[in-house]
Amino acid sequence: MPTNEELARRRAAAVPRGVSNVLQIYAERARNAEIWDVEGRRYIDFAGGIAALNTGHLHPHLQTALANQLQQFTHTCFQVTPYESYVALAERLNALAPGAGPHKTLFVSTGAEAVENAIKIARSHTGRNAVIAFGGSAHGRTLGAMTLTGKVQPYKAGFGTLLPEVFHAPFPMAYHGIDASSALAALEHIFKFAIEPQRVAALIVEPVQGEGGFYVAPAEFLQALRELCDRHGIVLIFDEIQSGFARTGKMFACEHAAVAPDLLTIAKSLAGGVPLAGVIGRAHIMDAPQVGGLGGTYAGSPLGCAAALAVLEVIERENLCERALRLGEVITARLRDWQSRWPCIGEVRGLGAMVAMELVRERRADQPDAELARALVQAAARRGLVLLSCGIYSNVIRFLMPLTISDAELAEGLAILEAALEDVTR
Repeated sequence: MPTNEELARRRAAAVPRGVSNVLQIYAERARNAEIWDVEGRRYIDFAGGIAALNTGHLHPHLQTALANQLQQFTHTCFQVTPYESYVALAERLNALAPGAGPHKTLFVSTGAEAVENAIKIARSHTGRNAVIAFGGSAHGRTLGAMTLTGKVQPYKAGFGTLLPEVFHAPFPMAYHGIDASSALAALEHIFKFAIEPQRVAALIVEPVQGEGGFYVAPAEFLQALRELCDRHGIVLIFDEIQSGFARTGKMFACEHAAVAPDLLTIAKSLAGGVPLAGVIGRAHIMDAPQVGGLGGTYAGSPLGCAAALAVLEVIERENLCERALRLGEVITARLRDWQSRWPCIGEVRGLGAMVAMELVRERRADQPDAELARALVQAAARRGLVLLSCGIYSNVIRFLMPLTISDAELAEGLAILEAALEDVTR
């Protein structure tokens, strides 16, 4: 078995530098909330494959579903010879979708692809072109999704001309002085000085920003967006790619605010680590594109659909929405205790088990400490914990451990993190 160092050398020679790695730890196997590297070292996983593993690594029910599907077929292309699992999964998700139905669901392969298709559907439905997104947002790395993303580095820099008629408004970030009313005023500014609302096809927003730093959209903000979109005939899209599937204590984060979108983009934990994504939406909007206008060779793969059906069963059987709320309480209480001890922790925030702490200098929001965040991620890894940073200033530590993590593993991971904090702040 090669070592981590040997694989890092091979990776440098074989893989483009644009593909980054948080850690030079090469996974050999994983189970639930634990990962073992190629050298046999064990890690507690607080990253969850960037929110793709709410049901943990290799959940037994998921393994069984995949093994059964492998006995049948791996691919036919749904647009050529369809299969029941695609239809059954669409039916399940339509029933779970926020708001009054009827709904319909389209499956694709990645979150960025889901966002691209949501914009296509909104344009087809409205006959309009423009889209409004928000600063700090992350919607994917393909051309349209990258344009919508509200962060230049590293997502947009050096990639040339982006999609036209995309406008960004500030996202509510109370810690940085942007409240809901300021963000809404900025939208009116766009309508007054940049483009009339009658030319806007869609407004896309994350109910909880993911890569942007785990800022939670206030309920009154999402409610105001719903009213604004209704008033102007704009399609409201909620991007729940990172926040969906029990992560926040509800199946979808928007349910906390009692606001239903027109279209909902999903991916990540939908299929427990198997590539699958989708768009759930109001049936009359989803039906706007012409026959043949939507799809893809691998869109809604049989393996992905089988995995997703198993994931939904696990979320229900194991009460993972309730588990997320409990995890969030434990993590938040621990972080707030640390906040009283370490002035580098400027804010603790989150929704359910989608929790973050923002690292700053001397409790000052205007002095983000990205260097400390990077050091903490590496210090935690040396002690056996996989962590992720994020944020518009790259100074936020986010918590995305599997919701199936045991209490003992959670306590172990938090103890490791506390020791790592001691290391980097002494």
